[in-house]
Amino acid sequence: MTLRTTLTGTTAFALALTATLTSASSHREAPGITEQPKIDATDFYMFRSYEEGRADYVTLIANYQPLQAPYGGPNYFTLDNDAIYEIHIDNDGDAIEDITFQFNFDSALAADGNGVALTVGGVDVPIPLRAAGMITEDNADGDMSPLNESETYSVTMISGDRRSGTRAPLTSGGSATFTKPADYFGTKTFPNYDAYANAYIYDGVTIGDCGAAKVFVGQRAETFAVNLGEVFDLVNLVPIQGVNNPAWPQYASDVVFTNGIVQDRANDDLIGESNVTSIAIEVPIACLTGDGNGVIGGWTTASLPQAELENPSPTYNRTSIYGGAWVQQSRLGAPLVNEVVIGLPDKDLFNAAEPTQDGALAVYVTNPTLPALINLLFKDAVNATLMTSFEDIAPTVDDEGRTDLVAAFLTGFEGFNQLATVTGSEMLRLNTGVDPTPRDAQNTFGVVAEDLAGFPNGRRPGDDVVDIELRVAMGALCYDVPLGAELNPDNPDFVEDTDSDLINLGYCLPEDAPVGFAPITDGAPLRATETLASFPYLNTPLPGAGG
Repeated sequence: MTLRTTLTGTTAFALALTATLTSASSHREAPGITEQPKIDATDFYMFRSYEEGRADYVTLIANYQPLQAPYGGPNYFTLDNDAIYEIHIDNDGDAIEDITFQFNFDSALAADGNGVALTVGGVDVPIPLRAAGMITEDNADGDMSPLNESETYSVTMISGDRRSGTRAPLTSGGSATFTKPADYFGTKTFPNYDAYANAYIYDGVTIGDCGAAKVFVGQRAETFAVNLGEVFDLVNLVPIQGVNNPAWPQYASDVVFTNGIVQDRANDDLIGESNVTSIAIEVPIACLTGDGNGVIGGWTTASLPQAELENPSPTYNRTSIYGGAWVQQSRLGAPLVNEVVIGLPDKDLFNAAEPTQDGALAVYVTNPTLPALINLLFKDAVNATLMTSFEDIAPTVDDEGRTDLVAAFLTGFEGFNQLATVTGSEMLRLNTGVDPTPRDAQNTFGVVAEDLAGFPNGRRPGDDVVDIELRVAMGALCYDVPLGAELNPDNPDFVEDTDSDLINLGYCLPEDAPVGFAPITDGAPLRATETLASFPYLNTPLPGAGG
């Protein structure tokens, strides 16, 4: 692929994909999934590993259980023993998984299933807490461990169909059983949680015939930046960037709107407030691309057996009895799709669907409601802040619908993020031929800021998908973008970072998007340097106490 076709496809994908998305990632996004929080997928990350020396790997991170209060004891946030959690990869473009990594969990009480007990009045009585003493990396395992409950899991790589394909267990040191560290109850229980949790980052994991992997499952700090409460209160904010905050230089705008919102961590409702549970695996690129063209599609799902019977005499970890075929309950590929693109009547259907079925819901892409809602909810506030008087601020939709969004969501773009065969389907796409950007050099706006390794070429923890998507939702694609020099590398008239570097990609014109020039934002900033520079990339969780 030439540099020209790579950049054209990448930029078009970035701008078109984000044109229908905003607000939060998939936290409690559908009515049905609110009843099963343990299997509610919140975010899916897929990127070339940018840890030093790991550029030949792809990291996949699937987050589950949204809005975990750090103090949410005494039972905290174990994963569902009756469910299976899966990360799927399509590497040939038929919208069917070619590789699946399946995670299966099991919980057990200490003392051979009886739980830690204290002798009270001559009687041994099980304690009500998850731990009976201070826990370190040295005493976390074994018969004398203070932990009252342990979580273990297996990882299986499935080649072909997720249910009937060839299965191969991942192993570490000859064992197919991995341990999930307990959640961060607090600093008294865990005087050094980093050391404790890091002991369960598995390196050199055997992964079939394609090399070694890294695996980690455990609680992590929320990394998704969003002004959540205000967005869902009918967008209760002025979504135009105000005075530049020097603490967040990547958000600086040449044009300042004094009545707009100022970038500030205080605007964020998740970072520094909540935890999530992360399922992370790092895999050699060659293991994922197979015989494809180097572009892979990825998504994560969680499934439960079809039948559930409530147990009238529940015991530990046996409150219900499940049976029957696996039924998909949760699905997440590209961020925000089910949350703010799919209509309320079909949200649970989308969660249950496979990518091959996405054409049935295509109307939500060709005729998106989100820009119309934005126009309805804060047209007056935007006009007042920009000192304009547009009758409608939503981008124009022609008779054919948003064909650019069809390409972005369902087909990809030729020359960059299309798989070897083009099949309409929604998933996160990654061109593994684009070199990773080191953490400290990453731009939070990804591709639209000329950082080609960022969203929507996959997604990294430091990519601010909310602001990217908000801006393009209102028509940034219709305006010139600063990629002229890259698109025309042999033209001496194009100079980086000058007016000549600006180029229109031809999807629409400025008159089609009245406010597409504006620095639209939710005011909740993000940067890559706030996250780890090495696997598993997401930060240590917030402690329940003592932080």
